[in-house]
Parts: sequence; structure tokens; C-alpha cells
Amino acid sequence: MSKRFSFRLLAMDGRSRLGSVHTTRGEIRTPAFMPVGTAATVKAMLPESVRETGADVLLCNTYHLMLRPGAERVARFGGLHEFMDWNRPILTDSGGFQIMSLASLGTLDEAGMEFRSHIDGSRHLLSPERSMEIQALLGSDIVMCLDECTPFPADHEKAAASMRLSMRWAARSREAFGDRPGHALFGIQQGSVYDDLRDESAEALTDIGFDGYAIGGLAVGEFQHEMFSVLDRTARQLPENCPRYLMGVGKPDDILGAVERGIDMFDCVLPTRSGRTGQALTRRGPVNLRNARHRDDPRPLDEVCRCPACRRYCRGYLHHVVRAREIIGSMLLTWHNLHFYQELMKGIRSAIAEGRMTGFASSMRDSLAAGDVDPIDLD
Repeated sequence: MSKRFSFRLLAMDGRSRLGSVHTTRGEIRTPAFMPVGTAATVKAMLPESVRETGADVLLCNTYHLMLRPGAERVARFGGLHEFMDWNRPILTDSGGFQIMSLASLGTLDEAGMEFRSHIDGSRHLLSPERSMEIQALLGSDIVMCLDECTPFPADHEKAAASMRLSMRWAARSREAFGDRPGHALFGIQQGSVYDDLRDESAEALTDIGFDGYAIGGLAVGEFQHEMFSVLDRTARQLPENCPRYLMGVGKPDDILGAVERGIDMFDCVLPTRSGRTGQALTRRGPVNLRNARHRDDPRPLDEVCRCPACRRYCRGYLHHVVRAREIIGSMLLTWHNLHFYQELMKGIRSAIAEGRMTGFASSMRDSLAAGDVDPIDLD
């Protein structure tokens, strides 16, 4: 649909897909992980530092930016890319997740979500049309249609009503988006864990027609096997010639399983939020730097990692700055976590290209389950 947006499927290994999303601001290599820059910043990181980790694209959030600093203000600064000094692609989430998570602050009906700001109490209406307007003002490269993220658990009747509302909003979002060459619009499938509802949603979205297709309403409380069961069915229902985006999923094992089921794009706050709370995400699983076992350890966090935290500092120092709540602790661990995620995606892409995704995923799962290195013996 968009004249300067395209997706190329370069290789497949089983159902795993190696691809490339072309945008006017550059290529997104897929499978791709998008760091989350909710309020026009990836917390504890400079834009150039995020780029150094290997990230091709960032995710920013419509709901938060409409409240502060305001989409119209961002537009006066030249749009989100100029405002936050990020010259690569940006995807903006439409606000649907916040409709679910902040439901107590507002009311939901056919028109949209009317709510009070959690910042100053001011009243707002987030409708499909307003969401498209905000994302146009922000200037994002990939726009998400407005949906209601169905909470979990939800009975079939509630999930059906929620999904059908999202499909009506998807059609309104498509109409309001209009013709914007160089910008893409993604639809969002809903339906909770119910096969018939996921089928109905996929059919409705493909009938409307989008540049890409997201799978929403997962990673909201269901077990991993339930999520994978949905993906086993869902990924095959969505067009092969468009990118597939699994929203809000970011545990390494979840990413591996989703890639094996045909997913191309991911986002999650896990690596950045963990970095700010003293947790490093490594090839041996999570490492809690607050733990006293690291206090006198002169070894790097990960001896094969090339991020600044691992190349230049020892565990003892990282433990110290985390426990002392020094800002550099959040900076270093966030950098490490984002670097680890981009290295994971790079490894996945190489494995698919070389036809060894099954072995790579198995080896990576074994490594993640192995646990951290043994505490150092100072005696």
C-alpha cells in the first residue's frame, strides 16, 4: 500500500523467516527486536548508544506522548525523529495496551476510550481517528491501528466483543490513515486464546488490508504454551508477504519460540526495565547484580560480551554502583541488556540464513537454563 514501504522474505528455515523491511529511513533486518522508547527516550541510553547495540528501529508510545509533551508540540519540533535525535525507523504503539492497563481511569465505548490523564487529570478521548492523527503528527514510520488489548483471562463472550470492537476500530483506523506514502499501517489481531476468534480477526484484518500485521493480546498473563498454541495457528493465517509483529513479547525463550513459529518483529520493556533494577540478561540467564556474591568478583559480567559493561568493568564495580543507586549502574546494565538482545537477534538471523535454526535455538535454550557462573573462590 505505501509506495516506499516493503517487506522482502529472504530465506526460511522451517517456519522461521529471515527478511528485510524497507522504510524511507532505512532497513529493518528481521527477525528484529525493537527497544522501547516510550516517551521519546530509551531510558538510561543516548540515541547513539542504542544504535551501537545494533538496533534498527525503536518503539514509542502514542498514549504517553499525547499527554506529555503533546503530539502537536512534537510536530512543531519537526516530528519525533528530530525531537529525539533518532534518524532510523520508529514504530508507534497506538495506545491500545494503555486502554487495558489504565481502564480504571476512563470509560470505553464504540467511539473510543475517554479517560483522565494520569499526569494532571485532564480529560481526553482516544479514538481510532485521533490515534491516527497523533501518530501522523509524531511522524512515525510504522503506525499501529487502535485496538482494545483484551485482558486475560477473558471468557469467550467478552473476548469476542472485544475483538470485534477492535476490528471495527481497525477499519476506522485504515480509513483515517488515508494515503501516506513512506508510512506504513499495521493491523492488530485479537481474540485472546480462542481459535475461532483469532481466525475471525485474521480474516477481518486481511479483508481490510494492511502493510503489516501484529498479534496482540498475548504476554498478558497466559502460560507460554498457551501463547505458542495461538502462534502455531495465527502466524499461518497472516499474509506471507507482510511482516508479522508479536507485541510486547521479549523473554529470550519466548522470542526463540515465536521466531520458530514465523514471527518477524518484537518489542518489550524487559531489557531496559531490568537494567534499571540491577538485573543483567545474559546468555546464561538473568544475573542479579545486587547479590552480595558479586561484591569481590573481579571477572566481567560475561567474558565474551563486547558491550561497555563487560569490556571495561568488573562484577564488583557493577555490584557497587547498583547497590549505591548510581546512575551509571542503570546505564551500563541497560546497555548490556540491549546489546545482548541485538546479539541474540543477529544470531537468529544468521542461523536462519544457514539453515540451522533448530540447533541454534536448542543450544541457546540450554545456555539460558545453565545459570550464572559459579561464585569466585577468594580463599
